[in-house]
Amino acid sequence: MNTPISAILERKGSAVYSVNARMSIADAVAEMNRHRVGCVLVLDGDLLVGVFTERDVLRRVVGMDVDPKINRVADVMTRDVITIPPHTTVDECLTTFAERRCRHLPVIEHGRLVGLISIGDISRWVADMHRAEAESLKNYVIGGDLVT
Repeated sequence: MNTPISAILERKGSAVYSVNARMSIADAVAEMNRHRVGCVLVLDGDLLVGVFTERDVLRRVVGMDVDPKINRVADVMTRDVITIPPHTTVDECLTTFAERRCRHLPVIEHGRLVGLISIGDISRWVADMHRAEAESLKNYVIGGDLVT
């Protein structure tokens, strides 16, 4: 699986949902719910300053009894953001997800945010590749031609 993440971004699109660090936690969660996503990037202008995830909500808001209407995203976001360049392979991405125990990786190219890859994006890509390979092998067995 040496496919670069850029190929997955081309397929899924580069739309990224973001919030401002000064936004209330409640407003950020509403934004996540509105877009039906488990992660929003926290930006200060064009600069990535953190990520805010469902895990942050559970551990740092609910788990610590923080009032989401009063407190800000900056108080509970993950600050040490792990990022990857677009040439990162699917295998490298899977390794990062496993070793760093994260589910979302912002994709940065030349200091600019170009997308976000989730473990779900990778899972869908792997499943699609396996389906295509199985179909190709099935066609080969039935018809004698291997489709690549």
